[in-house]
This record gives sequence, structure tokens and C-alpha cells, in this order.
Amino acid sequence: MPIGPCSLRSVAALSLVLLLAACASSRTPTTPRLASASDPEADGPPLAVPPGLVDVPNPVPRVEPLRAGGPNKPYEVAGRLYVPITADWPMVERGGASWYGRKYHGRPTSSGEPYDMFGMSAAHPTMPIPSFARVTNPANGRQVIVRVNDRGPFVPGRVIDLSYTAALKLDALRTVTPVVVERLTHDTIRAMRWMSGLPEAAPGEGQVRELSAVSAGVGLSVPP
Repeated sequence: MPIGPCSLRSVAALSLVLLLAACASSRTPTTPRLASASDPEADGPPLAVPPGLVDVPNPVPRVEPLRAGGPNKPYEVAGRLYVPITADWPMVERGGASWYGRKYHGRPTSSGEPYDMFGMSAAHPTMPIPSFARVTNPANGRQVIVRVNDRGPFVPGRVIDLSYTAALKLDALRTVTPVVVERLTHDTIRAMRWMSGLPEAAPGEGQVRELSAVSAGVGLSVPP
């Protein structure tokens, strides 16, 4: 039976939907395996670590527009629906930090930008893309600023996936590490309150939302 133009368009549209769905769920990082030249699909540190990574500077936060579509559309991974936040909310989240490395280096992130394991970036399941966040390792007091441009992690108990360099600077490469993640609002960035100490919401800036560390995007509680 011949296929008409309408049928061809339907097939093409269905193919595009399936491709986008595959892309949205293609990265489900767990604890990285050791890198090996004989195992190109293993995630982990680079085969050769460039010198000076601990001196890579934090990105300078800047106000970037938020939009409801693109990387901020609702998506599903492993049967769980994630609904990204599209408002400029302050967020504080506590839970585990993992990292992803050479397997994804150079591949497109959810924002369309290539992933740079030697940069200062991160993935978050529901934080608006793009966002800037402060990540603190309470065990040693180390802090970094990262630019969130990707989605993940999709493992219960983890709240953020760091780039290799960000994890290195936090001393979080060896295992899943408890951290505090704070999204920097546009008002915080404009007032440059992120430069010293932990950012605090100013009157009228909005309610600080505490996210459950069990599963990102689930168990949202708003203080009265």
C-alpha cells in the first residue's frame, strides 16, 4: 500500500518524538567506574589529568533569561516524571553529590552546550536551566560556584551531578558526597551577595524552598 504525504509526516513526527525521548533519558549516571583505555564506555576521570585543575576559577554568576520550553520542559526518566522549575526561586537542597566524567566529555548537555568535564558546571533534575548554584561540602567547608546546564542525577538520594573539576575542588571524587546546594537567584546575583558567605533571601525575594534529599523534584516543602 503506498504511503501518502500525511503518513510520511506522521512517521517523521513520531521518529522525532522517540529521538527526543531517548536523548532526555540517555544519561543515568551512577558511581563512575575507573577510566580504562580498553573500556571506552566506562565513565570516570580522564586518562591524563591536566595540571592546575584545583586552580580553575569559579564561573562569575550572571543573570540569564529563563524560559518554560527547551530544557525546562517536563520529562520522564525510568518511569518518573520530572517537572523543572521555571521561576526564579531561591532553592536550598541537601543530599548526595556525584560527578560525571570522560564518557560524557564533549557530548551535548540538556542545554545543547557541550559538556566540559574540566569546567565548573553541574546537572540538576529540576533546577531552571541555566542557573548558577553554590555547592558546599560541609565535611571540609569547601565551596564552589557551578553553572547548571544539564539534567541529572536520576539516582535516589543524589541531588546534583558535578563536573569532574567541581568535584575535585570539593574533594568529592572518591564517593557520593553529602553537600548543600543553593541556587543563586537573579536578585542575589545582581546584589553580588554570592561573593561572601551563604546567600540569604532578602525581604520580598521569595520563599526559600527546601527540597527533599530523597528524590529531586519530590517532597517539596514550603515554610509558612
